[in-house]
Amino acid sequence: MEIYQGIVLGILQGLTEFLPVSSSGHLVLGQLYFGMTEANLVFDVSVHMGTLAAVLVVYFRDITGILGSLFRFGARNTTESDGENLTIAWCIIVGSVPTALIGFGLKQFEHILFTSSFLVGCMLLLTGTLLWISRRFYKGEAGAAGKENGNKENPAANGLTFSRAVIIGLVQGCAVIPGISRSGSTIAAGMFCGLDRTRAAKFSFLLSIPAICGAQIISVKDVLETGGLIDPATIYGTIVSFIVGLVALKLLLKLVHRGKFHLFAPYCWLAGILALLSNFV
Repeated sequence: MEIYQGIVLGILQGLTEFLPVSSSGHLVLGQLYFGMTEANLVFDVSVHMGTLAAVLVVYFRDITGILGSLFRFGARNTTESDGENLTIAWCIIVGSVPTALIGFGLKQFEHILFTSSFLVGCMLLLTGTLLWISRRFYKGEAGAAGKENGNKENPAANGLTFSRAVIIGLVQGCAVIPGISRSGSTIAAGMFCGLDRTRAAKFSFLLSIPAICGAQIISVKDVLETGGLIDPATIYGTIVSFIVGLVALKLLLKLVHRGKFHLFAPYCWLAGILALLSNFV
């Protein structure tokens, strides 16, 4: 892989990992455009770690808060303020189970899933439809009014339950299929379940952390077995994916907060149509 190709694919990964347009789908299409008929596992793992680092930076305070609450829970020294963090932590664990099961199930078909522009096109059309439907489920900022009035937010009122976490986890597992946006589908699923858009986005990205880590750990094992090497293109691509991903994630959160999430639907439809047409050109 040439350095310029690594940079272009790193930009694609950084933008599409967080913007609801499917990073895996765009990486497949980008690699096919560059004539890469076989997946570059080392590169894929590296750029995904770059965008994972962006999530850890943006949600650093939430992550440390959750870990602190879990530590105090283990020491039987929890406080009233730990309630919401513990709810989120248990829901992340519960939601990660269906994601892992579906992910393992689909892994045996990855040689088909990651080489078909036709499949990517169909799934992009599906993603666009989910985003467009989500505009009917926008809800106000739960808890915002209470905070403005100086009231503490009630952890039990945040709408996040085990059943909703399972549903979102199931959707996240299906997003292994290229063309289905992980962020787009899980945020939409959260809103369909009754979460307000800001909470749906926050839980979506926190839930992505164990999923991405687990997938990359498995991939690293495969890399070690095949003796893959990290070349300059991979290094540049990873750095670019982190920087671009950081910007893209902050942009998406602003758009979600403003109720503009569904505006990505036309792009997904257009990209899906072009991907389908590429099979006949």
